[in-house]
Amino acid sequence: MRAWLYLIAAGIAGAIVLTPALFVLFLIPNQTFDDALVASLATLMLVSGIAVVTMRDIIRCGLAMIVCFLALAGIYVTLGAAMVAAAQVIVYIGAISVLILFAIMLTQEKVGSNRLVFQTQATPAAIAAIILAVLVAVAAAGTTWQPTSAAVQTATRDLANLLFDRYVLAFEAVSVLLLAAVIGGVFLAKREKDVP
Repeated sequence: MRAWLYLIAAGIAGAIVLTPALFVLFLIPNQTFDDALVASLATLMLVSGIAVVTMRDIIRCGLAMIVCFLALAGIYVTLGAAMVAAAQVIVYIGAISVLILFAIMLTQEKVGSNRLVFQTQATPAAIAAIILAVLVAVAAAGTTWQPTSAAVQTATRDLANLLFDRYVLAFEAVSVLLLAAVIGGVFLAKREKDVP
């Protein structure tokens, strides 16, 4: 019975994600497959982002956050910024999401209370989100977008030379800072378990 529920939920999620792509392809004239893919990935990112802030099980929230980051990386690839997409996958999915999931696993309680602290401000947050969405839609509609001949390509070699030549000290300082944060988090989690 439970497997059928998961299958039905996957079908509904697929329909939600594919509907904007079909809308873009068939109802808006002069649109390409890339436009439909961006619409589909943006919908997936929005749905998984909403799931991050609404679900009670914190492990599932972390997994939904990984899906959100993957959809954003897919948008970057579609728009021609493969280097930014690779950085998104390595940094956010490979490091930060895994670190958050490890922190969740080290804590005792994985399910929040029925009414979490941030959910008490749901109405003002919803109003602010609607106002922001309207402002973004008005700004996007009022902008005259210039068509580009091809997708902008990020020069990976130039970016790597700049990062590992000119800014190598800052790059290494950030890596040491992240290592110190991981060690501190593990130390605090172990210390809390040892305290009676």
